[in-house]
Amino acid sequence: MLIIDCHGHYTTAPEAHQKFRDQQLAKLKDPLAPTPTPARISDDEIRETIEKNQLKLQKERGADITIFSPRASAMAHHVGDEAVSQQWTRACNDLIKRVVDLYPQNFVGVCQLPQSPGVPISHSVQELERAVKELGFIGCNLNPDPSGGHWTAPPLTDRHWYPFYEKMVELDVPAMIHVSASCNPNFHATGAHYINADTTAFMQFIEGNLFKDFPTLRFIIPHGGGAVPYHWGRYRGLADMLKRPPLAEHVMKNVFFDTCVYHQPGIDLLVKVIDIDNILFGSEMVGAVRGIDPETGNYYDDTKRYIDALSIPEADKRRIFEGNARRVFPRLDALLKSRGQ
Repeated sequence: MLIIDCHGHYTTAPEAHQKFRDQQLAKLKDPLAPTPTPARISDDEIRETIEKNQLKLQKERGADITIFSPRASAMAHHVGDEAVSQQWTRACNDLIKRVVDLYPQNFVGVCQLPQSPGVPISHSVQELERAVKELGFIGCNLNPDPSGGHWTAPPLTDRHWYPFYEKMVELDVPAMIHVSASCNPNFHATGAHYINADTTAFMQFIEGNLFKDFPTLRFIIPHGGGAVPYHWGRYRGLADMLKRPPLAEHVMKNVFFDTCVYHQPGIDLLVKVIDIDNILFGSEMVGAVRGIDPETGNYYDDTKRYIDALSIPEADKRRIFEGNARRVFPRLDALLKSRGQ
């Protein structure tokens, strides 16, 4: 059995990568500041940041493959204009490609998008196509709120998003619904904004009829689905009140949750409420919560422990760890099969 972590970010990227971003931000504040120049990063610098962090933890905790993307909080689509976002996005995705090329057995890429508030999502299609066809990536992170916590974009079921969905279907890739940093002081980024977005996206899917138009479209809602599993009765009831079909038919053929839930009772609830076929193993490593839980003595984000401890059949654990990811990410499945895995 392979252990496939569907949710990892390059949160430890070399310092030169951040310096390039700092140059971008400085140029935004002062047009006379030097023009940002792409970072020069050696393979050894990448090895240093990966082998002491994600790769080390991957091996220690028993995972085999991480679906890897740029740091979510650093996407910051609300910063600058479309040109800034495009330049930053391309640099981030190219860096992920270099990680994958150095460690092809351990990482596979998922791309950031050059979204920007008020800019048509169709402008992100080209980068998705480049990432999949040229870089060999297997999916993308889609931000439902490029404004950074002010929610100026239309709901995910609005036709505003359809040009991008059409390309997703054509390429047969899923999207993880993932917001970025919050510039709204009401919403802490990882403690509120992320969970708000996960929950909001699910409710938008209930209200709309997106999957009638795109029956093969697939989304992963991270962080255990936000508040959804805990309030599953509420959402079933709301679907009924809105004259929508049952959730299993209306939404859950197309929507999946990861296991980035940082305590055992939360994982127990997730698998009790949500069908096993809709759960993908994920850790968000190295991500939002990096410390040790004083109640257990283990790292909060060592989520494999929670799956191992579940009182469910081994066949169900295999679906969470491997089978569901291969189904949701068919390009990953094809890659693994080409390796005889």
